[in-house]
Amino acid sequence: MYTIKTLNAISPVGLAKLNNKQFDVAVDTDAPDGILVRSADMLNTAFNDNLLAIARAGAGVNNIPLDRCSEQGIVVFNTPGANANAVAELVIGMLIAGSRNVAAAAQWCQGLTGDPAMAKTVEKGKKQFVGNEIKGKTLGVIGLGAIGSRVANCAIELGMEVYGYDPYISIDAAWNLSSQVRHCVNLNDMLPLCDYITIHVPYLPTTKDTINVQTLALCKDGVKILNYARGELVNTEALLEAMETGKVSGYMTDFPSEAILGKPGIVCTPHLGASTPEAEDNCAVMAAKELSDYLKNGNIIHSVNMPEVNQPRAGGKRICIIHKNEPGMISQITALTTEAGLNIENMVNKSKKNMAYTMLDATGAVDKKLAEKLAAIPAVIRVRIL
Repeated sequence: MYTIKTLNAISPVGLAKLNNKQFDVAVDTDAPDGILVRSADMLNTAFNDNLLAIARAGAGVNNIPLDRCSEQGIVVFNTPGANANAVAELVIGMLIAGSRNVAAAAQWCQGLTGDPAMAKTVEKGKKQFVGNEIKGKTLGVIGLGAIGSRVANCAIELGMEVYGYDPYISIDAAWNLSSQVRHCVNLNDMLPLCDYITIHVPYLPTTKDTINVQTLALCKDGVKILNYARGELVNTEALLEAMETGKVSGYMTDFPSEAILGKPGIVCTPHLGASTPEAEDNCAVMAAKELSDYLKNGNIIHSVNMPEVNQPRAGGKRICIIHKNEPGMISQITALTTEAGLNIENMVNKSKKNMAYTMLDATGAVDKKLAEKLAAIPAVIRVRIL
C-alpha cells in the first residue's frame, strides 16, 4: 500500500485513478510515498526520506524545488498538454474580444442603467468601441507546443494568416500543426509581419522578457499582444512605453499586475487559462496515472527532473536506480548483478543533464542485500526493487 498526500483539492476524477486497494490518499500524513499538488508552495518544504515522487497537476513546476528533489532521488512529474484546450480556447476568445473591444464596451454599457434615452445613447456611444475583424489578419505564434499549435490551427480555421516560431518544436507538435502555418526560423523575421502576437513558451531565464524593447521595435505599429503563458515573458516597462507611443494598441493577458491594471488598451483576466473543470479533471487524471505507474512499475513519463523511461515488464523483479550521470555506472551496476548471479531480461539506461535512471528486469536473487550493495555505489541516489 502506497500513501499519497494531496496538498491541494485534487479532482475526484483523478483520484479515482488511484486504486484504493493499492493507494491510501490523505490530506494529513507525515510520511507519504507520493504527493499530488497543484499550486501549493513547496519550495521550503522538508521531504521525508521515503518520498518517492511528486506529481504536479499542471504544467508549471516553479512551486517545487527541482534541484533538491533531484538530489534526494524524488521524481517530479507535470502534466503537459492536459490543460492545453482550456488555455487555447481562452486565447482565441480574447483574440476576438480584444479586437472588438468587448471588455471596454461591456463595462460602458453597465453605466447606462436608468438612461431614458438608452437606445439613442447606445447608437451614439458604440462608435468609440469600433474594432476590427481578425479574418485576413496575421498572427504570430511564439512557441508551438500543445497550446501554441492549437491556437495556430484555430486561427487558420478563422481565416487568419499564421506564422509560427519554435526552435524546439517536438515531433508530436509538428505532426499536429496545420500545414498552412508558416514556419519562421528567426523570431526577428516573424515580428514585423504580424498584426497579432501570442506567446506560448515556458518561463525560463532564457525566455524572460521575450517581449522587450528590442523585439517590440521590430513589430508593426498598432500590434496587439496576447500573453497567456507567464507574466514575466513580457517586459512591463517596455510594453507600457510601446502602448503610449502606439506601437502596441492592445495587450490581453491572464496575469494582472499593479503596473498594468486600469491602463487603456489592456485587458486582464485573473489567471483563467486552465481554470475549467475539464482541465482540472484532465490534469488530475494524468498526474495520478504518472504517479501510479512510477510507484508500481518504476516507469517515468513526463518528468521534469529525470529522464523518461517507460518499459513493459519482462519478467522477474524490477530494479530501479536513480543515479548521477557519470561514466562507468553501467559497468558498476552490472558487476553487482553478475556477482549476484542474476539473469537480466531487460535493461534500459537514460540520462537527463546530470541525472540518470537505470531500470532492469532480472530473475535470480534480487533481494535486500543486492539493493544495499547497489545503494553503496557513490553516485547512486536511490534504489528500488519492485
